[in-house]
Amino acid sequence: MKAYLLFSVAALAEIAGCFAFWAWWRLDKPVWWLVPGMMSLAVFAAALALVPSEAAGRTYAAYGGIYIVASILWLWLVEGRLPDRWDVSGGLVCLAGTTLILFGPRP
Repeated sequence: MKAYLLFSVAALAEIAGCFAFWAWWRLDKPVWWLVPGMMSLAVFAAALALVPSEAAGRTYAAYGGIYIVASILWLWLVEGRLPDRWDVSGGLVCLAGTTLILFGPRP
């Protein structure tokens, strides 16, 4: 559960940080939006570094599924666009992959 909590924090921070850059570049928001965006990206990196895992690559791979689901939630809750059945189905497949990567039996 600790991994999922850290992944969730990382995903929110990464999406918020990237959105700050998106908003500055594409939505004509002021340049100062980049400051909280960069701070948010630092929180993202720190949260991923705290995930209990013996391999960075496995951590990043497992995180990918959480990031995808968080992005779909962002689409719905922040951007006001309702995810379609393909968004939801794809997110569930990604969560299954995350679970396999994190908790699959290893020697």
